[in-house]
Amino acid sequence: MNIHEYQAKELLRKYGVATQEGQVALDQDEARKIAARYGGKAVVKAQIHAGGRGKGGGVQFAKTPDEAAELWTRMMGMNLVTKQTGPEGRLVRTVFVCNPADIARELYLSLLVDRGTSRITLLASTEGGVEIEEVAANTPEKIVKVVIDPAVGLLGFQARQICFALGLAGATLNKGVVFVRNLYRLFLENDCSLVEINPLVITEQGEVLALDAKMSFDDNALARHPEILAFRDSNEEAPEEVEASKFNLNFIKLDGNIGCMVNGAGLAMATMDIIKYHGGSPANFLDVGGGATEDAVKNAFRIILQDPAVKAVLVNIFGGIMRCDIVASGIVRAAREIGIQVPVIVRLEGAKVEEGKRILAESGLKLIVASGLEDAAEKAVASI
Repeated sequence: MNIHEYQAKELLRKYGVATQEGQVALDQDEARKIAARYGGKAVVKAQIHAGGRGKGGGVQFAKTPDEAAELWTRMMGMNLVTKQTGPEGRLVRTVFVCNPADIARELYLSLLVDRGTSRITLLASTEGGVEIEEVAANTPEKIVKVVIDPAVGLLGFQARQICFALGLAGATLNKGVVFVRNLYRLFLENDCSLVEINPLVITEQGEVLALDAKMSFDDNALARHPEILAFRDSNEEAPEEVEASKFNLNFIKLDGNIGCMVNGAGLAMATMDIIKYHGGSPANFLDVGGGATEDAVKNAFRIILQDPAVKAVLVNIFGGIMRCDIVASGIVRAAREIGIQVPVIVRLEGAKVEEGKRILAESGLKLIVASGLEDAAEKAVASI
């Protein structure tokens, strides 16, 4: 789950991480008052779950309170297009008005879960304000990486190592160490998967501030953090993904035309790969999980078929915890209740597979039963 910048900064302050002061403005008059409180100047920021807002016109500087009000009016309700939103853009529903900082240097700092090492990793660079992918591609030597041992956590020398690499010294170095250690504590205690501060700024007064902040959280841990879950903005998520979450379905919309319903994330990835291998394009990632019911299967079909681009559905189930007969009954029920109008290719293996195939065969529905995963992919691509 992702959250907005203004929410991330609220969490940063809770953990003693210094950040730029700001407030959400609910109308243009409030934007004017906030700017006046900051001495007449303000940074006005559109709030969406995507980076690159500045290049798209979503971060602008106001020289007067009236200009802040005008920028609020211009941003609220705009369709903000950035590299990360794609050409369709995102509707701006919240505007954040911030106190300008006297910036001396812009740096980069992030914490993430490195899947390669299965450890939390600190990344830092002197190239702040630039997308880290660009730095990695053009000047990888400017990225410093520190891997944190989970048995001991972030050690003092590692925090200092990062700050030395960023060129901090004196009192600013000490502030930087406190910043890094508090940021790590926030990351660990809230089950984050990413915390990115870009830019991390050093002010003319030697302060260390988070000028922008991006945070992502492990969905599987949100039950432990109701205060984080309260930050969720479903307007920033695909409607199908929001709907799927109500039924504990793991769904991600893609841009292909073959719908996928699979049990298990690894099998779902393999299914999408083999569809691509045979010249097709998956329309979604959908993992119904190991203990899905007939209702879950039916709702999975309904969500997949909400996408008008879907021209066929490939069901790939390996029955372990989940039985093939339950899946087959769910498919039949969905086909009858929803009225599926596209080809449905079904591959079943594992527990109760023969019972599942019998249910499909006796349903009287035009379902295409495959003998294996490759056969299923070939038939799905050929059916379009």
